[in-house]
Amino acid sequence: MNGARALIQTLVDGGVEVCFANPGTSEMHVVAALDAVPRMRGVLTLFEGVATGAADGYARMADRPAATLLHLGPGLGNGLANLHNARRAGTPVVNIVGDHATFHKRYDAPLDSDLDAIAGTVSGWVRRCASSAEIGQDVAAAIAAATGPPGRVATLILPADVSWADAAADAVGAPPGAVPAARRLRDTPGTGAVDTAAKALGSGEPCLVLIGGEATRERGLHAAARIAAATGARLLSETFPTRMERGAGLPPVARLGYLADLAVHQLTGIRHLILAGAKRPVTFFGYPDKPSDLVPDGCQVHEVAPRDGAATAALEALADLVASDVRAPDATGSRPALPTGTLTADSAAAVVGALLPEGAIVVDEAITSGTGLAAATAGAPRHDWLTLTGGAIGYGLPAATGAALACPDRPVWCLQADGSAMYTISALWTQAREGLDVTTVLYQNSAYAILRLELTRVGAAAGGERARALFDLGDPRLDFVQIAGGMGVPAVRAGAAEELAAALHRAMAEPGPHLIEAVVPALVT
Repeated sequence: MNGARALIQTLVDGGVEVCFANPGTSEMHVVAALDAVPRMRGVLTLFEGVATGAADGYARMADRPAATLLHLGPGLGNGLANLHNARRAGTPVVNIVGDHATFHKRYDAPLDSDLDAIAGTVSGWVRRCASSAEIGQDVAAAIAAATGPPGRVATLILPADVSWADAAADAVGAPPGAVPAARRLRDTPGTGAVDTAAKALGSGEPCLVLIGGEATRERGLHAAARIAAATGARLLSETFPTRMERGAGLPPVARLGYLADLAVHQLTGIRHLILAGAKRPVTFFGYPDKPSDLVPDGCQVHEVAPRDGAATAALEALADLVASDVRAPDATGSRPALPTGTLTADSAAAVVGALLPEGAIVVDEAITSGTGLAAATAGAPRHDWLTLTGGAIGYGLPAATGAALACPDRPVWCLQADGSAMYTISALWTQAREGLDVTTVLYQNSAYAILRLELTRVGAAAGGERARALFDLGDPRLDFVQIAGGMGVPAVRAGAAEELAAALHRAMAEPGPHLIEAVVPALVT
């Protein structure tokens, strides 16, 4: 067999059975190898940012990596934004990037670039495969690098001639002792850090526990809530958790505010900040005359576990020390009443909260239009919530695509802002092609409303006509019903709460993807 077939065979032997692809000439032998290894599911995307975002969404829900197949440096460049989000999320991705044949590199062909350097900006592990004889070992190493704590993007650069050359018989399969594709989690926290945090919690001084990573799932949530209930500590999750399990039957945990003023308010008076799977909080941007570090003066920071898979175990050990006989209350089942009348961001959130199905996966890139979603869905049936970890927009539609492939028996709701949707709108085509159960609520406010807000927050002038025109999406107005229909996704427009509810009921009753364009006023004008 050739190197390409050895690559695909080693991926599936390592548990990587989905490949999101936007290939080119250098990857043709890998594409051809898909017919020889039917266990690998190849999923075509029309843009590399959809491939990388889908791999991120898949890994968040499957707890194992998908592969991507990208074409040379420009293809990797097109996928960088969502690889950045995956890196920030700590999700495992095996990123295969084809390169020119080794003998062709010296000619500096038009598509040649410093591929290794580009990959290094978003990858925790990069290797260039030198020969077909080493391809099995290299692929197994990439899987191990992606799945070992912390989860990371592992990029394997594959020259075209390595793909088409014959591979040795022993080039297929993981070498002895290789790490399987199920994500490895470190389960032994440092006892010294836990003991120090326990002393801080018992000091009588105000404490806050900030959780992130895998600690925002059931076990970590219960442990953190026990600690808060027993000690009186405040409890928050990081602003954009990778995957938060929430809803009725789980402890409700608020998130650290995105806006610096809100985050400062949440942290005011804290003398001890305990980090479990979360990083030290900072502002997303630097602002004139405002601090970037959100930790209050005089506050001691105690990291009981970094974001590498030990956060849940650390919280459970800490809970056993300070809350051994405490059980924290869970969220009770509750839903907002279905609203009526003209649709707003708040009434749209109430409709989502009233109708969200049990077991749903929510991919949230609603941005300013989603401000009421957390409160409206806190008591909904149990569900998972995926967020924009790295802040690079254009994540929602691709991540929903990947999540639906990872969990085909669960409904996926994508709550998507209009401006960021346009970055990766072609994900709708992949959803239609694959018949995925994704319902997209597309918030149409015809603006980059978040940028209107940031214009004033950075201390710039309020903005004249020319400046504000750069945040206006209404001329011409985007018609998402036509856009979705042109990609094979049934779509309707809703301008009233009753219309949104009716459209969601229809989407839940029918298989395959749906889009609902929810027309709402911009919260920032």
